[in-house]
Amino acid sequence: MNLHEITLRLVAADEEPRFNALLEEHHYLGASAKIGHTLWYVATWQEQWLALLVFSAAAWKCGARDRWIGWDRRYQFDRLHLIANNARFLILPAWHVPNLASRVLGLCERRVSADWPARFGYPLWLLETFVDPRRFAGTCYRAANWLEVGQTRGYRRTRAGYSNRADGAKRVFVRPLIAQAQARLSHPTLDPVYHHGVPRLMLSAQQMRSLPEFFADVPDPRRSQGRRHPLPVVLAISAAAVLCGARGYKAIAEWAQDLSQTARARFGCRYRNGRYEVPSRTRIRDVLTRADPNAVDRALQGWNAQMATEDEGLALDGKTMCNAIDAEGNQTHILGVVGHESKRCHTQKKSALCPSMAAMS
Repeated sequence: MNLHEITLRLVAADEEPRFNALLEEHHYLGASAKIGHTLWYVATWQEQWLALLVFSAAAWKCGARDRWIGWDRRYQFDRLHLIANNARFLILPAWHVPNLASRVLGLCERRVSADWPARFGYPLWLLETFVDPRRFAGTCYRAANWLEVGQTRGYRRTRAGYSNRADGAKRVFVRPLIAQAQARLSHPTLDPVYHHGVPRLMLSAQQMRSLPEFFADVPDPRRSQGRRHPLPVVLAISAAAVLCGARGYKAIAEWAQDLSQTARARFGCRYRNGRYEVPSRTRIRDVLTRADPNAVDRALQGWNAQMATEDEGLALDGKTMCNAIDAEGNQTHILGVVGHESKRCHTQKKSALCPSMAAMS
């Protein structure tokens, strides 16, 4: 077999059952669910399947990778979309020949760099993968010029968050797809062309615990009967969800449902039948539409002032509102100041401008 005759292509929709069946049969992790941003590839030679690969979203947390990049956590969550994880790599049993794996990985780098932005609308700067040293040495990744940057701590993700016990650390390999990937991922500012979605943050455990305290003085608009969830908890979860990118009542409720039991405990959620419960979409909507907006805003500003990170740059924007004229003929002007790094609004002010000042603005 001539390695230069190998081709790599995306798996067609009608081939997906075969793809998953082969992974289930031959890969120690089994089949891979196609959830979120995921690409499936098959390497072929003379129309015969040689290898299967899955690329999906990057791990939210990986200490070895994050230390290698050198980014601050305030940038991390908003830039994870620029990294993809090689979640599966399987050489089919009949094709264990020298240099095949590294050849396929080389083809993948070029192919995924083009397919990812075409499919999802943004580029990839870095690939990552985790290798179980109890099964593999990672030789093919080294041969394909991937870098080993450390090991995981051995905790695996479960439905309840992460396992309580470490179960075998994995080696972490990365492969930059652009020049100066580390410097660009860790730089304080990111070119807006590479932004994806809304600005998002990753809240720390301390920030989760502190949020409800700042909403303690907000008046509860609900009747005393049937208050299943404390008002500060509902407001804190809603604020946290928005900070992490949720938009709308449904998205906030889904974000809350995805919280692990540990995270729910940090927010002070209601404990019932051995589990922490989060408010439903209906209850979140009811609270947010009835709570005093000024009191909520004061609570958020207080939390921002104490917990948010310092900004290295500020964006200022102002606008004169047409037809918003008071009895003295002055127009209303809105001024906003937003931090580049924290994405938080430091101040939003309305003021009345005289006609001459409005003309200058």
